[in-house]
Amino acid sequence: VELSCIIKSIATPDPRIEWKKIRDGETSYVFFDNRMQGDFVTRAEILSRTSLVIKNTTRMDTATYRCEVAAPSDTKTIDEINIQLTVQ
Repeated sequence: VELSCIIKSIATPDPRIEWKKIRDGETSYVFFDNRMQGDFVTRAEILSRTSLVIKNTTRMDTATYRCEVAAPSDTKTIDEINIQLTVQ
């Protein structure tokens, strides 16, 4: 599955991007500090700097995924988008 986060940074040359997984009220890192975290290390990757690709998805991947972008030099310094993923 591919989850996309579109970034429109005007002034920040390299905005910081983080992906988080929110399931049953608990938040965990998926992509943080420019690398995959937890069980995503072996089955996920970042494409084109913004899209999260999760391979071999299972029902345990059903969650809300949050893409957070920090662009300190831009007018809007931080933004986020939530994507609900349901694996049947």
